[in-house]
Amino acid sequence: MAVERKYPPLKTVEEIKKWCDRQERCHSEVRSKLKAWGVFAEETELIIADLIAGNYLNEERFARAFARGKSRMNRWGWQKIKYALKAKGISAYCIEQAFAEIEPTEARDALHNLLSRKHKSISGKGLKSMEVKARLYRFAYAKGYGADEIQKTLELLLGDGD
Repeated sequence: MAVERKYPPLKTVEEIKKWCDRQERCHSEVRSKLKAWGVFAEETELIIADLIAGNYLNEERFARAFARGKSRMNRWGWQKIKYALKAKGISAYCIEQAFAEIEPTEARDALHNLLSRKHKSISGKGLKSMEVKARLYRFAYAKGYGADEIQKTLELLLGDGD
């Protein structure tokens, strides 16, 4: 069943420009939005070309903003950010540029703070030290941090005696 068109053609362009003005968007998000609005694929590509020409859409700028936001606000690690950007269809070049937005020291501090808070929340629950370490490791891994980063941070946090 075809989706009924939400806006006439000129109004569609105006509305999508407003939507792109609110925050950085990537091509795949715009395609999804236009599809939901009932816009045909051929017209979608023309609208996207117009948005790029008008500097409403810029994948590198989107990738940088996405990486910065997820790193600072959500405390995501590089791996999770990379996979999220890949899922949005962002090019390898733009993903590489996005990592320039994340300071390695800031990422290490974020991981240390995350694990420190998590350690406080699970300590005192009668868990063995290896269980605590395993939980912290899984938590950090789910946040997108690499195994080496996690291991080093856990050694600093818990000590080498485990």
